[in-house]
Parts: sequence; structure tokens; C-alpha cells
Amino acid sequence: MFLRRIVRQARPFSSSRAVDAAMPSTSPATRPLIVAGVPLSADSNVPAAVADKVGRNLHLSRHHPLNIIKTIIEDHFREVERDAARVGQRAEFRFFDDMCPVVTTKACFDDLLTPKDHVSRSVSDTYYVCPGERQLVLRTHTSAHQNELMQAGHRSFLASGDVSRRDEIDSSHYPCFHQMEGVHVFDPEELPGGGGENASFDPTSPEAVLHCEEHLKRTLEGLVRKLFGEDCEMRWGVDDFPFTDPSFELEVFFRGDWLEVLGCGVVHREILQNCGLAHTNGWAFGLGLERLAMVLFQIPDIRLFWSEDPRFLEQFTDGEVKRFRPFSKYPPCYKDVSFWLPAEGGGGDGGPGFHENDLFEQIRAVGGDMVEAVEKIDEFIHPKTQRKSQAYRITWRHMSRTLTDAEVDKMQFEVRDRIGEELGCEVR
Repeated sequence: MFLRRIVRQARPFSSSRAVDAAMPSTSPATRPLIVAGVPLSADSNVPAAVADKVGRNLHLSRHHPLNIIKTIIEDHFREVERDAARVGQRAEFRFFDDMCPVVTTKACFDDLLTPKDHVSRSVSDTYYVCPGERQLVLRTHTSAHQNELMQAGHRSFLASGDVSRRDEIDSSHYPCFHQMEGVHVFDPEELPGGGGENASFDPTSPEAVLHCEEHLKRTLEGLVRKLFGEDCEMRWGVDDFPFTDPSFELEVFFRGDWLEVLGCGVVHREILQNCGLAHTNGWAFGLGLERLAMVLFQIPDIRLFWSEDPRFLEQFTDGEVKRFRPFSKYPPCYKDVSFWLPAEGGGGDGGPGFHENDLFEQIRAVGGDMVEAVEKIDEFIHPKTQRKSQAYRITWRHMSRTLTDAEVDKMQFEVRDRIGEELGCEVR
């Protein structure tokens, strides 16, 4: 969860199959009962379209942009290992890329010191596989494995995989995307004042913390140069994450604009203590693979990462970062829908009993990847009844062909029905 503003982050077959794959099945009979080997409970909010993508592991697919970026990053940390060995230090990074995407809320939130009332815990933001006593979720970030790996004795590692969040619909947001988490915990003797029989050694001293910061920044600046070129311009900013203190963000100036690349920081003391590492210190970072790939390959739409169209897949080769060549641009179709919000109940983002993410889920359930964007275009409160109305514009566009008016009308009518039946709104 290092990058709150990062791409919400996405993770091959014939173009004819891609047409069918874009049409999600909304029949309860076809709803998957198991995700990553874990049965969905009756009150799970994981939709079929999301369950189908869990375990696709785009980050492990050869010649896929996400795997290419992942490999470049891992190669950089192999170089960090070799540089450390030359000066007699330990930095043997382990790479984990197949850990189970279903985790407990303890691992996803509690162990990372996420406040109990934080919005990320809500069913409006997170996919709950089992909301009851087991409290199992689809991981919302690869940081969910940080404590598990440190408690297992790993001191330097990268963990990558798909993550899932309920989110808005546009060209840079998708309910399933991919992240990478990196952690390095120092041997005490590597820190200022550490090692030997120094009983007064304090891993939280200003000198020790500064050593962590400098090592972290030097390592990540090297990574950015590996990705963006030796002469790229970078800048550091202060950030705020519950699991690191102090926390930072790193930006790079690329193609005329500043781009947030990653979030990072010194691992929070409480986390180190809970992992039996109170005697030392370390750092952690997190980044989004889609965000980097979209920028470096110039891929304009996050949906393309899931494409099974060979015109997309055959453009990429392991070890090469080259510009994506658009192969088609089919016309969009715009449809508006407006409705009165529910009058009672709890909710957010507009009124009682209503949350925008619930609306986005219903639209995705109907259109899948044929939904390019959903944008709020109007909102008002009736002066007499005080009821709130909202209007949204849906952009329909298929990635591989032109949608017919009849197809779009059918989906639009189903969206209207779902807004009334599933969300309790009154469609205008």
C-alpha cells in the first residue's frame, strides 16, 4: 500500500476469444466458488470477473510487459547483492512471486499498523473472500507478506504478485493489478555503533536511521536509473505510511512531467519488534508494475495488459523495453445514467446507502473490459425533498472491434436495472 495514488493497479489467446472474454458472465450459476484454492463464502463481495483473474499471474508470463519490468528490477537487486559482497556485506535478496493472494485481514492490515477505522478495511474498498470469522481478503498490496517473510527468517527479499481493490473505472485503474514489495533488514554490525559487545548499541539512533535512509535512497536511485536511464532527473519527497517511519516518495522527471515511481521508508519499529528484529533496523519499498510499464512502454490503457489479442502480445520480447504500437482505436459510445440516491442507510461518496465503488462494480459486472471509463457529470439536491441525484457518463469501447448500438443499449439497460435492484437507487 506504499502508493496510494499509483495505478490501481493490471495482470495470451486469439482475438476471436478476446471478444467473448470481454463479455462477463453475470449468471449466479457460473460464479466461481473457489479463489486461489479458498472457497468463497456466501457473503463474499468478490465478483466473478475478479475471481477469474486471480492467479493469471501476468507478472510470470514470458514476453509480457509486466514480467519484463519485474525482471529488470530483480536484475538490479542481483547487482546490489554483488556490490555488497565486494565490500564484505550481506544482501542476498530472495525473490517471491507465487505467494497466495488470499490473506487474512491481520496480515493485510493489522500487522502493518493500519488503523481499525481506515477506509481500506471496508467492503467498499476491499474484496472479502470470507468476511466472517476467518476474515480472509484478496490482498490489497504485496506488503501483506512483509511480516510473514521476516518472521520466517528472510532479511532481504522482493515479493511480487497480483493485488485487488475495488476502485474507479478509467484508463489507469483496474480491480486487479500487480505490485512489488522490497525489504532489506541490516545485520546489526552493519549499522553505526553495532556489532561486537557494544551493549549501548541503539538501532534507532539518529546515526542508524540515517544509515538506513541513505542505503535505501542509494539503492532505489540505482533502480530508477536502471529503468529510466543514467541521466534521469529524480527528486525525493516526504510521505506518510503507517508501516514506515520516516517515509518517502521518489519521483522521476520523464517526458516533461514528474512521475511518482514508488513509496518507501525505514521499517516501523513496532513491526520489527513483532518480527523479533528489535535488535536491528531496515527499510522497505513498494511499487506498481503496471504504472511503470504504462510509462516505459507507452501503453495508454491498463486493460491492455489483460488482452489476449496477439497484436498486443507479440509486440514484446524479454529483455527489451520498446514503445507499444497501437493496433486499433475503435470508436467509443457514450451513455449517461442518472438516479436518486437511497434515502436511508450507511454509505459514502454521495449519500446514505450508496458508495461509488458499488456502482463501478455493477457496471463492470455488466460490461467487463468493454467499460473504458465512468465519470460523474452532475449532482444536485432537490430543494424541497432534499433528495440527492447523481448522473454518470459511461464510456463503452471494445478493445478489438466496434460495438453495435444494440449491444451497448442492451448493456446500458442492464446497468440501469442493476442500479435500482442492487443499489437501491431510483433511476430517473
